Amino acid sequence: MPASLNIEQARDQVDAAWQDSILPALQAFIRIPAKSPAFDANWATNGHLDEAVALAKAWCEDVAPSGSTIEVVQLPGRTPLLWVDVPATGAGETLLYGHLDKQPEATGWDDDKGPWTPVIDNDRLYGRGAADDGYALFASLQAVRLLHDQGVAHPRCMLLIECAEESGSPDLPAYLDHLAPRLGKPNLVVCLDSGCANYEQLWVTTSLRGMAAGNLRVRVLEQGVHSGDAGGVVPSSFRIARHLLERIESAATGAITLPGLQATIPDERAQQAQRAADVIGSAIGDKFPWAGQTQPHPQATSEQILDRTWRPALEVIGADGLPATQQSGNVLRPETTLRLSLRLPPTVDGQAATRAMRDALEANPPQGADVQFEPGGAADGWNAPAFSGWLGDCLEQSAHAWFGKDAVFMGEGGSIPLMNLLGERFPKARFLVTGVLGPGSNAHGPNEFLHLPMARRLTGVVADALAAQSRTD
Repeated sequence: MPASLNIEQARDQVDAAWQDSILPALQAFIRIPAKSPAFDANWATNGHLDEAVALAKAWCEDVAPSGSTIEVVQLPGRTPLLWVDVPATGAGETLLYGHLDKQPEATGWDDDKGPWTPVIDNDRLYGRGAADDGYALFASLQAVRLLHDQGVAHPRCMLLIECAEESGSPDLPAYLDHLAPRLGKPNLVVCLDSGCANYEQLWVTTSLRGMAAGNLRVRVLEQGVHSGDAGGVVPSSFRIARHLLERIESAATGAITLPGLQATIPDERAQQAQRAADVIGSAIGDKFPWAGQTQPHPQATSEQILDRTWRPALEVIGADGLPATQQSGNVLRPETTLRLSLRLPPTVDGQAATRAMRDALEANPPQGADVQFEPGGAADGWNAPAFSGWLGDCLEQSAHAWFGKDAVFMGEGGSIPLMNLLGERFPKARFLVTGVLGPGSNAHGPNEFLHLPMARRLTGVVADALAAQSRTD
């Protein structure tokens, strides 16, 4: 039994599998409007999540090695979960994660594209959900199949594919409890739901930010009144809200000033940010669709990386009480509600940060206004265990085999709440978190695409990691 893959043969096998099997399945998957429960209150009756799971299950039944268990698990009142259990041919146990639920449609798609219309253009598969992260199931199981077909030993591989990640994975803890007797103690956790700074290298995620969200509501009147009559006497609810936000964020710089929302950046992460900056140059700022002459914060790229991975950042993502400009009369509005989303450093507790926000915003309201902060969800970040040893060695070797370049280790600015959950459940496990969400991929927005060469290469990287784990454990 060979200890590792024949890379030349593996490349041909991966390319063929993607072209003949995975790509048609992903195109069918894109056509299903399987929106996450947070965006489809009638998900259970609409049946789109069930349809996506059925499609994935059928594909797994065709691809999984003989003897595998493939099962749809659904607890009462919860979204379905696809469970695939491939018996080991070597040592160790691995948990491979993915999700099939999607973000809503969004506007602004090109005329020849749409969220539920798969389009292939220049090695890119456009459509909602393929990159975030429907491809993960297909790439992960194909990686196992690749090892099986070449006779390379692999660990027991458990694929856990949920349907509520885009809603914050509210059902996942219950499923982890339910499946605990089957899960065992994975030595490696693989998640392909992360990002990359270019499509020419392997990008390994070292950390993820947490999040604290909520609605800041400021009321000054029981009803709106004539602005000419009240202006100058009655305070503006918007002005008070703006003033309250200054307790958290500097309007001039965007820096978060509340101490409870800060964290010390580990030296290793700062060093990795510098190495990543040497690779990507100005790509952090260049990838965004700037309007007019807007520019990023004038900092070195390494500091921009730390800004988006280890420093907190606030955004107002929604508002109530503000009429559309065409319907706005000369009225001093009675109230303003702002939806706040605060990205947190990986090591800051999400619940504690939410309490700190509430205390800062509600204390001593200006002019006695009625101020309330209603928490709207908190998530802890994640800081990866050390990569030293077999996993780090494997990733460097695999990066050269599949990409021809060094691997790059860098944090991501987004949140994957389940990573902290899995870290707590499996404290001795190593983690391989990577993904295809790179420049222009635009997950959650219009023209979301999956970079197909990147996805094929990651299939090989996962296979290498599984083989290395089986040799080590």
